[in-house]
This record gives sequence, structure tokens and C-alpha cells, in this order.
Amino acid sequence: MDLSIIIPLYNEEESLSELIGLIDRVLLKMNVSVEVIMVDDGSTDQSWSIICQLKNQYAYIRGIRFRRNYGKSAALNTGFEAAKGEVVITMDADLQDSPDEIPELYRMIKDEKYDLVSGWKKKRRDPLNKTLPSKLFNRTARYVSGIKLHDFNCGLKAYNSEVVKNIEVYGEMHRYIPILVKRAGFSRITEKVVYHRERKYGVTKFGMDRFLKGFLDLLSVMFISKFGNRPMHLFGALGTLMFLLGFGLAFGLGARKLYCVAHGIQAQLVTDNPFFYIALVCMILGTQLFVTGFLAELVTRNQPERNVYSIAEEI
Repeated sequence: MDLSIIIPLYNEEESLSELIGLIDRVLLKMNVSVEVIMVDDGSTDQSWSIICQLKNQYAYIRGIRFRRNYGKSAALNTGFEAAKGEVVITMDADLQDSPDEIPELYRMIKDEKYDLVSGWKKKRRDPLNKTLPSKLFNRTARYVSGIKLHDFNCGLKAYNSEVVKNIEVYGEMHRYIPILVKRAGFSRITEKVVYHRERKYGVTKFGMDRFLKGFLDLLSVMFISKFGNRPMHLFGALGTLMFLLGFGLAFGLGARKLYCVAHGIQAQLVTDNPFFYIALVCMILGTQLFVTGFLAELVTRNQPERNVYSIAEEI
């Protein structure tokens, strides 16, 4: 199989037929074997019925339907596992991603040997309440990850098949797939300016809470990238520093008290000094962080399967 196109979707009944029609027009110009995997993330409208109808019309369509809504990351990860193509392209189902970009994305992976080509919606056709926070998150992600991309969360991306089989997308990590790709050891990452359309049907499925989730996910992915397999290096180091700081303060207070006693100098009780309590808190926190590091090491050695989803149907 030359090409797999993965389309995660949730309640997009209005756009599916038109989207597949546009994709089919593009594929007719490409001499490749192809599959289109449509992952229905627990839609409550007629999306799955339309996918079944499209399957009868277009032989290259495959459909996967979740029993309930798990989120875009779950849909993408399931699509990645099912994909058979040497090149994998993902795109959203809301018609804002243009299928006309598919041939060039395919060429960049196939001929230029990139591991990941991420779309860059340089001219976004979204309201300011989406574009301004997105710019902030992209700038932050660029700074902390060192990956020079302008649009980490663009749904239109192309991958070498080896990449999608070696990354795990879970939770809300679809926003930071380039970071996961780099963490997996694939360094040939670039971007391509893509055309972004105005939303034609329905409304966005993401609310304002996505901004908080995006920030927390960025912290998570950076922590996992650096310390996912060695949490003791972080918690142990912090715990040791906190304990040594507290011990140093306590030692200084004790030495000062002994000096005053040896020289007959009147001195306040150690417990009356506020630094005594600061030292005590630091040593307790240091011990707790150290124990947390040990527990985190045990957890990482016995991780359960995260990406297990209940699939209702598959065609």
C-alpha cells in the first residue's frame, strides 16, 4: 500500500460526502494504491451511516467506529495502528484542510525522505479567540522543544509509516505530535504552508477548555520526553537539593546555638527562629520528593496499556 489517509471525525455528517468527493478527485490524478481510514470517534449523528454508504461507493474506504467519544488522540492512534500505507497523511473532516495538498505532502515524504511534514496554516480562517491562543502555544512549544515549526496542531500532516508505528498518541497529545516524533528518534521534520478553508458546516468541537488542556499537555509531553523513563533523575535531584538546603539551615542554626553556649552568649531558642521551620519543611519536602521518585520508577516499570478503546464496528 502506497498511501493511507486517516480522517478522525466526530459529528461531521454534513461534510463527509463532499470531503470524500474532493479526495477522490485528487486521488484520480495520483498513480498510487490508497486507503482512506475514517475513524468515527463516537458520533451521535448520522456520520457512521454515511461512512457505510461511502464504503459501498468507494472501495478504498475503511471505517472504524468507537462506542463512545474518546477524543482526537484516540482516533489518530487507532488510525495509525490500522494504517498499511508507506506514507500516512492525516486530515480533519470539517473541510478546512484542503485535499489538494495531498500530492505534495506525499511527494515530500516519498522523494525527499522526510519523517514528518507538518502543515502550516499560515493564513488561518478562524476567529481571533482561536488564532491568538494558538500562536502563544506554538511559540511556547517551539521554545521548549527546539522544533522550528509554526503550527504544531495542524491536522494536515504527512508521515513515514515507520514513524506512526513507533509513536503513541494518547490523552490530548495530538497537539504535540511533532514532539512525540522527535522523542521517538525521528529528526527529519519540516513544515509546508497549506491552504486553510473557512468552516463550511457545523461548529468546532473544541471549547475554551482546550487552552488549559493544551498548556498542561505541553508540560506533560516535555516531562515525559526528558524524564519519562527516568523520573528519579528529576524527583531525586529536586529532593536531594531540598533536603540539603534544609539540613544546611538546621546545621547552621545548631552551630550558632553551640557557639553562643560555648561563649556564654545569650541566644534565642532554636525553635523560636523562623529558619528552623523553613529547614524542617525543606527536609520533609526533600524526603517526599525522593520517595516520589522511587514510586515513579516503580510505575514506569509496570505501565498498563493506555490505548485500549472499545470499537463497535469496523468495515
